[in-house]
Amino acid sequence: MTAHQEQTPRPPHQVLDGTDIARVITRIAHEIVERAKGAEDVVLLGIHTRGVHLARRLHGRLAQITGREIPLGTLDITMYRDDLRLKPARALEHTEIPPGGIDGKLVVLVDDVLFSGRTIRAALDALNDIGRPRAVQLAVLVDRGHRELPIRADYVGKNLPTSLREAVQVRLSDADGVDAVLVGDRDFTVRSSQAMAAKPTEPHLPE
Repeated sequence: MTAHQEQTPRPPHQVLDGTDIARVITRIAHEIVERAKGAEDVVLLGIHTRGVHLARRLHGRLAQITGREIPLGTLDITMYRDDLRLKPARALEHTEIPPGGIDGKLVVLVDDVLFSGRTIRAALDALNDIGRPRAVQLAVLVDRGHRELPIRADYVGKNLPTSLREAVQVRLSDADGVDAVLVGDRDFTVRSSQAMAAKPTEPHLPE
């Protein structure tokens, strides 16, 4: 193998499809009901953006299992991130807390990928300004490792060992038109994004 071949970024490959994701969400819903003894005081909060879509799906599964509506909300962590000075300004999303609030409740944060843990730290800071839950748990679709903070997920769809040179892409039909989890070299993802940005008038072909 030549040096050029060794440095060529690998394109993403699929590790979860739509059926896998649906199965994972169903399993996590059952685990929440079991651990929360019926989920009577559970509140789901989806972290923008794809965490919100996952929380809505989880909300639907919980309703099927328990026969009642579990309070559902959304959480914007933009102003609580520790990288605001390092990245371009971000548009603020909408935080929506269910009418009953979160005080004394078991809040389950929902996100797509758990990586360094900094997003969840920001979410915990945001929660602190909203109320005082009885406890906080975390549900993620993918845990890819490489934690920088002492944070772990209570409910994990798939543990996915990765290298730091790899990127994990979660695609959901709600936002992307398809359900899939892809893993590929970060350099390939960056170059592909740059190529698409350089040709904004060309149509996006289905993959």
